[in-house]
Amino acid sequence: MDSQENILEQGISEEVKQEPTAPEVEEQTVPEVEEQPEERKVYETKKEVLDRVKEIAHGEETPQKDEVDYLKTVFYKLHIAEREAKLKAYIDGGGDPELYQITPDEDEEVFKAEMGIIKERRQQLFREQEAEKEENLKKKLDIIEKIKAMVTSPEEANKTYQEFKTLQQEWRDIKAVPAEKANELWRNYQLYVEQFYDLLKLNSEAREYDFKKNLELKTKLCEAAEKLAEEDDVISAFHQLQKLHQEYREIGPVSKDLREEIWNRFKAASTVINKRHQQHFEGIRAREEENLQKKTELCEKVEAIAAEENKGSGDWERRTKEIIELQAEWKTIGFAPQKMNVKIFERFRAACDDFFGRKAEYFKTLKDTFKENAEKKRALIEKAKALQDSTDWKSTGDKLINLQKEWKTIGMVPKKLGDQLWEEFLGACNKFFEARNAATAGTRGEEQANLEKKRDVIAHLKVIAEEAGDNLQEKVQELVAEYQSIGHVPFREKDKLYEEYHAVLDKLYKDLNISVAKKRLNNFKQNLKQVAERGENALDNERARLFRQYEAMKQEIQTYENNLGFLSVSSKKGNSLIDEMNRKVQKLKDDMNLVREKIKAIDAENREKES
Repeated sequence: MDSQENILEQGISEEVKQEPTAPEVEEQTVPEVEEQPEERKVYETKKEVLDRVKEIAHGEETPQKDEVDYLKTVFYKLHIAEREAKLKAYIDGGGDPELYQITPDEDEEVFKAEMGIIKERRQQLFREQEAEKEENLKKKLDIIEKIKAMVTSPEEANKTYQEFKTLQQEWRDIKAVPAEKANELWRNYQLYVEQFYDLLKLNSEAREYDFKKNLELKTKLCEAAEKLAEEDDVISAFHQLQKLHQEYREIGPVSKDLREEIWNRFKAASTVINKRHQQHFEGIRAREEENLQKKTELCEKVEAIAAEENKGSGDWERRTKEIIELQAEWKTIGFAPQKMNVKIFERFRAACDDFFGRKAEYFKTLKDTFKENAEKKRALIEKAKALQDSTDWKSTGDKLINLQKEWKTIGMVPKKLGDQLWEEFLGACNKFFEARNAATAGTRGEEQANLEKKRDVIAHLKVIAEEAGDNLQEKVQELVAEYQSIGHVPFREKDKLYEEYHAVLDKLYKDLNISVAKKRLNNFKQNLKQVAERGENALDNERARLFRQYEAMKQEIQTYENNLGFLSVSSKKGNSLIDEMNRKVQKLKDDMNLVREKIKAIDAENREKES
């Protein structure tokens, strides 16, 4: 491959004028395009990729960078997909994510070793090619010097014509030179070739024959280039055009009047192919840019999901499904531009790894919590089993109900184990409650009858509360005695019935206390004169007795109120006790007020006597 072919492999096709005319012919440059195959072989398994890598590593063919990079990308895409599939199968099978371990992959180790061999081969080939290019450069510079010497001896031009043709053939046989020297080298060579032709004194017939032959050859190349426009494979057409350009360079000049015409024809045909080639890769680049945009959006979605706070296993599982769906969508998107393809994949994988790493850490911590919760529930099961055969229906029933409440306060355990523990716990509880229900089945009818009786007493109390007749206190006492003589009622109705009973009773006692207090005070006032007639100090003695009674009641009220401050209302039983004590305090206050009014009546009687 000479210097021009080397330039074409890098994406630049440069047509250098070759005709020995004074006016320069404009060079044609093929647009710089990063050459990529439109369709690559599809590898379904890592083994297929490995076979191709081994073939390149140990074969005779020259390793091509684009194919090596493609093989690397495909291998790790299959490798990561295989690893994720194993993890998913493990989790779907009930495995614990934090216990999962990635096993070493022998295929990956073999792949790395073979790629190392390929890398060494490519480096060695590169060094050899560079050395060969330097050697070729020296050879071509030597040829230029020899032609240059011929140009300086015009009289010897005809004699050295065969030597000149030999040097041209040697030039063609020498292949690649360093790319940075190629253009300058070719221009110098062409300069002295043209000068030699100008000095050459060939006879007219031979010169015309040479021009005619060269015209025929260049015309065929033009026709071949024009036919390439019909080629469906744009890549193939482009490569064929490069070969035609090389052949065009190697053909000698045509007559002066046809040089520009034949060159313009060849250049026009080349332009058609080059534009198709450029448009083809512009389309690929556009699709790759679109793919990059899609992949960037997927990266942003995964990063957003990974940044969200997960408050429990449900959040982790829901977002895991979302990320798996995004990973599946990623696989449907083609390659991004070569410079960004690896970077965008690394960004996507980093976001996924961050999420799944934190998920594994969460479930590792959750496992310890599950273990602790399971131990707590097993302890409650043992307590429930110890109580399941008890016949102390009331006490044991309360204890089991408290155990059930405590069970609800304990956190989660894995579903399968949780169902098993719950069934065991519930079995112990049910055994007791079924036995209790069987033993107390006869009492439920009696409790229902008692409920109806007590409701009937409450209804009578409500009627009395609306009446203002005589003997009110006696009627109330009779109904209270009847209520208290009635047995137990159903447990679920007990509190409601208690509240209804004491509500009407409180109203009755309040009304009774007011009317009784008034009657007692009136009677006391009417009897004061009789007390005064007993002696000079009779009223003072009665007043002193009442005052001592007042202070005693006051002290008793204070004691009750102090005790109320220490009682808790966290249970229904505690609340009932507080209500009862409040009623006693209110009764004492009413009696204390009556005593105070009696003292005031004595003081009024004494003032009347003195006046």
